[in-house]
Amino acid sequence: MAPTSEILTAERILEATEEVLRRHGPAKATVVDVARALGVSHGSVYRHFRTKAALREAVTKRWLDRTSQALAGIADEDGDAEARLREWLRVLFEAKRRKAGLDPELFATYTVLAGENGEAVHEHIADLTGQLTRIVQDGMSAGTLRPADPAVTARAVFQATGRFHDPGYAQEWEQPGVEEEFGAVVDLVLRGLRAV
Repeated sequence: MAPTSEILTAERILEATEEVLRRHGPAKATVVDVARALGVSHGSVYRHFRTKAALREAVTKRWLDRTSQALAGIADEDGDAEARLREWLRVLFEAKRRKAGLDPELFATYTVLAGENGEAVHEHIADLTGQLTRIVQDGMSAGTLRPADPAVTARAVFQATGRFHDPGYAQEWEQPGVEEEFGAVVDLVLRGLRAV
């Protein structure tokens, strides 16, 4: 069997950290708990992540990146920008709802971690609005969306639909009629963006 240091990877540590956070929550989870779950010393974990804060930031970024990666394919597609924008917003809403609904304890944990890791959240939002900017720019270039500053328009779309992706609204995502409300907001936004 290979020595633990050869098989211990940052990814394995992040997976174990996620499980420890799920079990203990962000207030009680420790690097020692992560090391114990992996069967290694806490020093082995620290060789990959210099501090507990760095580990928490990495696990937060990993969680946020899952959503970004799911949306990147839509942003990078060719085709009708309005349809891509609608699909991108739908997938974002569904991804957030799924995370909050399927594993509410872990979602609550990540909400706490995201609050601690403002830089990771800032990068995540910049990535998402960058994806939206590409879609909007494509629509403007094709003449189907009203000419404007694509980055400003993308940020406005992101902010206008915040109720359907900002974790602060998670309790509302399972309320009756939320899908209809989401559809109405997206329709309104798209009508405002269409070239006349």
